[in-house]
Amino acid sequence: MTDFPDPLPWLIVLPLLWGTLAFLLGPGRGGRLAIAAIALQGVLALQLAGQLLDDGSRVYAVGGWGAPLGIDLMADGLAAVMLLLTQAVALPLAVFARGYFAASPKGRELFWPLTGFLLAALNALFVSADLFNIYVTLELLGLAAVGLVAIAGGRQPVTAAMRYLFATLLGSGAYLLGVALIYGSYGSVSLAVLTPLLTSEAPLAVTLAAALILTGLLLKTALFPFHFWLPPAHGGAPAPVSALLSALVIKASFYLVLRLWLELFAPLATVAAAQLIGALGAAAILWGSWLALTQTRLKMLVAYSTVAQVGYLFLLFPLATLVPLGAADSAVQGGVMQAVAHGLAKAAMFAAAGSMIVATGRDDIGRLGGVGARLPLTLFSFGLAGVTLMGLPPSGGFSAKWLLLMAALESGQWWWVAVMIAGGLLTAAYVFKVLRRAFLPVAEGDRVTRVPRTLEFSAFALALAAILLGLFGAPLLELLAVGRAA
Repeated sequence: MTDFPDPLPWLIVLPLLWGTLAFLLGPGRGGRLAIAAIALQGVLALQLAGQLLDDGSRVYAVGGWGAPLGIDLMADGLAAVMLLLTQAVALPLAVFARGYFAASPKGRELFWPLTGFLLAALNALFVSADLFNIYVTLELLGLAAVGLVAIAGGRQPVTAAMRYLFATLLGSGAYLLGVALIYGSYGSVSLAVLTPLLTSEAPLAVTLAAALILTGLLLKTALFPFHFWLPPAHGGAPAPVSALLSALVIKASFYLVLRLWLELFAPLATVAAAQLIGALGAAAILWGSWLALTQTRLKMLVAYSTVAQVGYLFLLFPLATLVPLGAADSAVQGGVMQAVAHGLAKAAMFAAAGSMIVATGRDDIGRLGGVGARLPLTLFSFGLAGVTLMGLPPSGGFSAKWLLLMAALESGQWWWVAVMIAGGLLTAAYVFKVLRRAFLPVAEGDRVTRVPRTLEFSAFALALAAILLGLFGAPLLELLAVGRAA
């Protein structure tokens, strides 16, 4: 028995409603409405999490017509964790965006409507229960994200948006072709129907379908070597957009890879495939970190940091495939904890970077002198986010990497430990590169102005949440266990 309103459908309907209303209100309007609505979405996500902890996984038949004639929505612990992350990141970023666009109005005209549609697509994706509805939500998410990249106008943002559009359409095309092959083999797209039917003796067409679907999703997640579209898109968009894309949008396709790998495609998972995905993750950590270290633009440094940090998410696959049950559980917990910690920390880092750019009037690491003295809270937030990305205690990043390290040692895959340690050291190098420059005095001819306090406190709230996750992460792991097969 659930209370009214049922949180599952309203988590999708509500952002659609306020996004549409923000569009009708006119260019640049709708910020206060968005903040209030996202706060309500957070309450709904918490209500859903409570229901799942009490009663276990649940299915909602849209309009009373369940699958196969209608559409089912499904929520378990993994979906609830991602829903909570989405609202927890979106609320401080909405507050940040109001202050940011007041100081730098370029691109604010369509930010609120597109953000509403993006959050609706994210929430719908996390609770979709069939492969075709997942495709629909992926398309809506991709179009909203591309629109957000382009809102500032100009040659560079539009070029980055077009590259992003090409990547997301290519990934969606591969995904849809895979869905067509599965439907041709089994006559269904429902995950509940397909999961018991798909076995290790599945026809070759189904194996090809799995490869196409996973490759398309890896492209959307920007895993090395498919990361070509991410730095220009994240580095060239307005700071609130960059934060949303890095913290949330790429997590959607990672979530799908994880869910399909652990459930639908589990009978097809092999050690070789898992090790290949892990190797791509390791390459992303090392290559992305090195490129971040060589950047001269602040937002491009943070963007290449995202390329690197995405790699940690994919280390869980070799650590959770055909290994002892304890190691597999630790790997999944560590991977999901890493996704949550990275979402909070990267949103904080992009918000802090945006504040520094507004204060200095330029996106240049070499011209950050004086920021430490004039914007101490902003710089502190950037450093706190860096602590999480480095994996230092007591942050959520430390908890995540500790779980992954334990899984690597328990399963005898010690080489991933070396990758994680090297990645942490490289992360420290590029974070301290920014901090060092910011503590230097203001160069002659430069200026550092004050920024709205909402910008500083929003970044700090996100960075602090990433730290507190390491101290109070047990409820998240308890929620994650809801619905997982023993």
